[in-house]
Amino acid sequence: MVSAIRVLERLVPDQGLLFDSAAHTFQRTRAATATSLGYEGLRTRIEDFARWASDLAIRLGRPHETVPDDPHGDLGLARFRRTLAWHIARRPGGLVALAIQYGHLRTAVSAGYASRSRDGIHDLLDIETARATADTLTALHSDLQAGASISGPAARRAIRAAGQAPVFAGAIRTRRQARDILDNPQLAVYDNPNAFVMCVYDRDRALCHRLDTTDSPSLDRCRPSCTNIARTDAHAAQLTRRAAALEDQADTEAAPGPLTDRLRRQAARLKSAAAEHEGTHITLRQETGS
Repeated sequence: MVSAIRVLERLVPDQGLLFDSAAHTFQRTRAATATSLGYEGLRTRIEDFARWASDLAIRLGRPHETVPDDPHGDLGLARFRRTLAWHIARRPGGLVALAIQYGHLRTAVSAGYASRSRDGIHDLLDIETARATADTLTALHSDLQAGASISGPAARRAIRAAGQAPVFAGAIRTRRQARDILDNPQLAVYDNPNAFVMCVYDRDRALCHRLDTTDSPSLDRCRPSCTNIARTDAHAAQLTRRAAALEDQADTEAAPGPLTDRLRRQAARLKSAAAEHEGTHITLRQETGS
């Protein structure tokens, strides 16, 4: 997202709007008053982007990454918005960002937001949160069934939660379906790829917030000593790759001494966490004895 904004800043005039209609229509005549792109302009660019992404995937020999034709028609702003919401909601802290962004756009884009009440926004957040939880548990269930291992103080709780994944497998379309998942504390499992851990959330054990009454984890404040943490084989592999990248960065000649030391210390911590996973992990078969 940051990179995309920086590119936009280079495309438009200084102090101009990021989606300035004049800068993005590529016309010779530009209006004196800056205005943002309208609905039709944005819709056209979404379709152009989908075609460009598909063409690029074909040229790079990755046909599986093309945007497939949809029998229901073009993407359009409304459907693009839902796709964007799906991805935002599944990032650490994404639900907060989604709530802020949707609350702002609701007053700016009449086609998709003017008729959406605050209750509607909350319904959307509930559904996206439940879908993220279901996806996390389903993926964990599949990995454990395939023989993957898991470690950490919350490993056994994660295994028990994943065992319930087949019960709610499939699409979650209504708020009632979402609440069935969100109201079950045994299913409160959140993947946190930025911290290379999985949070099996228990409010009384959480270290990410001690002084408030938040009912969900603050994934941007994960603490390594928290007893809600579990780590999968995939997380351990990510730790190892990240540690190697930090060591490579520390080996560069341009890196000053203090920065080099800090990078090496961070790499050592990551490698230690990966080694701990290897030494303490358990599998579904070990846990169930089957």
